[in-house]
Amino acid sequence: MITQPANAEGIVGLIEDIFALHGADSYLGEEVTMAEHMLQAAHLAEQQGESESVILAALLHDVGHYANGLPPEVLMNGQDNRHQVSGADWLARFFPAEIVEPVRQHVAAKRYLVAVEPSYRACLSQASLDSLALQGGAMEPHEAAAFAQLPQLAAILKVRRLDDAAKVAGMQTPDFAHYKPMLQRWVLAAVCRAFRRLSPVGHPNRAGCRSIRRSSPGRRAPWGPAGGCWDRPPRCRSR
Repeated sequence: MITQPANAEGIVGLIEDIFALHGADSYLGEEVTMAEHMLQAAHLAEQQGESESVILAALLHDVGHYANGLPPEVLMNGQDNRHQVSGADWLARFFPAEIVEPVRQHVAAKRYLVAVEPSYRACLSQASLDSLALQGGAMEPHEAAAFAQLPQLAAILKVRRLDDAAKVAGMQTPDFAHYKPMLQRWVLAAVCRAFRRLSPVGHPNRAGCRSIRRSSPGRRAPWGPAGGCWDRPPRCRSR
């Protein structure tokens, strides 16, 4: 369980600690560990050419197992620990909806897909089927209709399918350090946005804010219509 207080300066290091301290934990009866599962999900997203927000949502989708008072093992003992809610609430202080909402909705997405895609259930592992019953089973038609209206639906379903695919024993993936700069860019973007909203004279750390314009090649930067932070690259200066 996460016990240290989190802030914008330390959140990436705290996430790194989760991978280091709990990464070897068994992943709910699957053939991979917790870290292997989350790193595989992020790696598969990269291979598919997904946006940085989808890659990071895939990387972080299960951190909620360590953000509440109920360890992941309770799922195997017949109790839903609602890790999707605790994880999203914990991340929401530092990341935008493009990352947070796929984390929040990845369990509901399983219920949705079981309801609307007849072939989807056959894609689930036995552990995922077992937890499905605890998590509410297939959505009722009215629930599925409401879920289909979520603004982040496409990203949510991508992360759900990445979650399902990321259970391959022995798959080689980058380690957490590979994703650390990406996480840091998005946290800095959120900090700059907060300062621009609160301060008419802008963020004092202008150089640091300008640095997030240098996103990784081929990836969407964390701003603009696709990234969702600003309508142009953040300059963190008065307008």
